[in-house]
Amino acid sequence: MKKLSVLILVIGVLFSCKETSKKEAEVNKNLTNKIEVIDFHSTHRCMTCNAIESNTKYTLETYFSKELKANKITFKTINVDEEENFKTAEKFEATGTSLFLNVIVDGTETAINLTDFAFMNGRDTKAFSDELKSKIDVELAKI
Repeated sequence: MKKLSVLILVIGVLFSCKETSKKEAEVNKNLTNKIEVIDFHSTHRCMTCNAIESNTKYTLETYFSKELKANKITFKTINVDEEENFKTAEKFEATGTSLFLNVIVDGTETAINLTDFAFMNGRDTKAFSDELKSKIDVELAKI
């Protein structure tokens, strides 16, 4: 009789934990699906580095204002020279100006390095904006 009671208790605990995990996963899935646009920079910035930030902001505000308001897309600028940003810079292997899309789907992060593209097109607002919009549209369809 005692073994049967313990068995019923164990089964009850297992099922209740499983249901809680499913509910937590569903909540986390809804909260974490987003795109982080991250513009890393150093303290001293050149004209192209400033243009990358400016053109990124322009693109996001022009084409993705709804997604920004809904937090489906976020934009951050991070100074890699500041001590509090070392861990984040290290995570993305950013040592100076770098542009990344960090796509988060179901809690899994995928970093997309756009640094080469950003430097090649940084001073051409139209080319930069068109290409960045295209890249974000592709990733937005995944979330």
